Amino acid sequence: MRLDPFYLIVDSADWIERLVPLGVKLVQLRIKDKAETVLRAEIRRAKAICLAHGCQLVVNDYWQLAIEEGCDFIHLGQEDLVEADLAAIRRAQLKLGVSTHDIAELDTALAARPDYVALGPVWPTILKKMKWQPQGVERVADWKRRIGDLPLVAIGGITAERVPLVLKQGAQSAAVVTDIVLHENPEARTREWLAATAAWRQELQTQVG
Repeated sequence: MRLDPFYLIVDSADWIERLVPLGVKLVQLRIKDKAETVLRAEIRRAKAICLAHGCQLVVNDYWQLAIEEGCDFIHLGQEDLVEADLAAIRRAQLKLGVSTHDIAELDTALAARPDYVALGPVWPTILKKMKWQPQGVERVADWKRRIGDLPLVAIGGITAERVPLVLKQGAQSAAVVTDIVLHENPEARTREWLAATAAWRQELQTQVG
């Protein structure tokens, strides 16, 4: 499995409607503390938008709703992973991404046989408070060596300018939240991300050629 190098993470279907049509091909819907009816409606709307634009939708945390709504990709944090019914997830043929921050969490994630592993925060982030210090780009390379062929997603403090730094260290995808949604012009910043990842693809093709 290959992931698009540009992995957008947003907290509403409004953002998905706004940014996915620009050319985003991988997006995570990450909503916290909402009623089930709201979550279900957001997932349905996000799924329809992504389907119309050829974008892969990843649902964060709510694996039961993802199964019921016919989604095909979920992402779980460590606490959610402990509580999730992995057998049910596999029966539904959902692909699975898992967050990791240290070696113990990586071991836990790998035991769940995920389809990708995320590592963060690579740089300082204002998205949420964390007990972990920034990992640095060197840890990205270390994680890639540890997980082998499994896709690696880098997250935390990544900007459009920093995209090549994590991709060159072995990350298959660079995840972004605040660099886009807190930008004064999210659409323009999304286009800059698209340009950065397109340049990376071109560089890879040149290397292969």
